[in-house]
Amino acid sequence: METQKIKLADKSDIPVGGGREFTVADRIVAVFEQDGNYFALDGICPHAGGPIGSGELKGTIVTCPWHGWQFDVCTGQHCLTPNIRQETFPVSVEGDDIYIELPTGS
Repeated sequence: METQKIKLADKSDIPVGGGREFTVADRIVAVFEQDGNYFALDGICPHAGGPIGSGELKGTIVTCPWHGWQFDVCTGQHCLTPNIRQETFPVSVEGDDIYIELPTGS
């Protein structure tokens, strides 16, 4: 699958130990910082469309603010249901710039 590398933000745009939501290539992407590492996943909760990027991050687990669904930001895995997984996107940091790779045609 081909991907497109896109500059998403500066490191200073993401709160330390937290997350933020971005619109990029017609998608909502949630980006989180945890211990100097950055993770990106589909920002729309599959339960009811809640804003995952606005959720509270504890360790690597984010809780959707609407109904409490929880996901591991490293893997996208739902914390209770093995067959639910948010799409994740590769993240790279170059200097202070954060890039993600999105599948082309998304």
